[in-house]
Amino acid sequence: MSLSITHLGTGSSGNATLLATDSTKVLVDQGFSGRELERRLASISIHPTEIDGIAISHHHGDHGGGAAIAHKRWGIPLYCNFRTAGALGLDLASEVILFEDLERLEIGSDISLLPVPVPHDGADNVGFIASRGDGERAAIFTDLGSWTDEIVQHLSGCSHISIEANYDHKKLWNGPYKYSLKERISGRGGHLSNQQTGELLSMVVGDHTRSIVLTHLSKENNRPHLAESTVLYHIDEIFSGDLAISKQDGPSFTHFVGEPTHAQNHLAEAKLLQ
Repeated sequence: MSLSITHLGTGSSGNATLLATDSTKVLVDQGFSGRELERRLASISIHPTEIDGIAISHHHGDHGGGAAIAHKRWGIPLYCNFRTAGALGLDLASEVILFEDLERLEIGSDISLLPVPVPHDGADNVGFIASRGDGERAAIFTDLGSWTDEIVQHLSGCSHISIEANYDHKKLWNGPYKYSLKERISGRGGHLSNQQTGELLSMVVGDHTRSIVLTHLSKENNRPHLAESTVLYHIDEIFSGDLAISKQDGPSFTHFVGEPTHAQNHLAEAKLLQ
């Protein structure tokens, strides 16, 4: 059974990524309104009540701001760490299932998530390594300003990697943002530049890597062609898979870890027809 990865949208206006097998559906982050989440899921013929859980990477509104409404409206279980739950105002007694860093989460019957700590803005931010039971893995990492040896270790060997390429260095520093904001974005607790993302990927990509998605591109400080060309400069000679860019207005494509089933192919085809 394969695992599908579909970005419903990534960017400062909201983030959510659907991980799905034939029997389990999980969202990584829910930064949309309830109505917007319902609309985006409907475009791929899914209703929110089919979601088995939402794993929240951190407390910023564009990643977790819509989690509580999804729980209240459709009863979707929420998974996050203690600090994220507190910052989002979630009820620890009824709304959330807490996890610790590197504590494996089993959601539904066949999706496993490993939360890996990442440096970002003073929050207990995590990226997720998803697996489907046979050893193949997918990484969903966004909102990190740098990387650690632990991150490199966990990204290495993944068949699929979704990771942010937030800004182009020249566009950020020549742009209109205040100096303090530029420092925050480019600092260790901020976001990855195209250059940094390329450098990180050059350390973890190999023959096993079949697909990469660049996420969370800044509308003000980046452009898709800059992100793609900069990353490819670092990995072109070692990567022969599919490189795609997730934009704010999704979903528009699906990647698979493992061979997709007939039902999963039908889901992907339905989306492309929208």
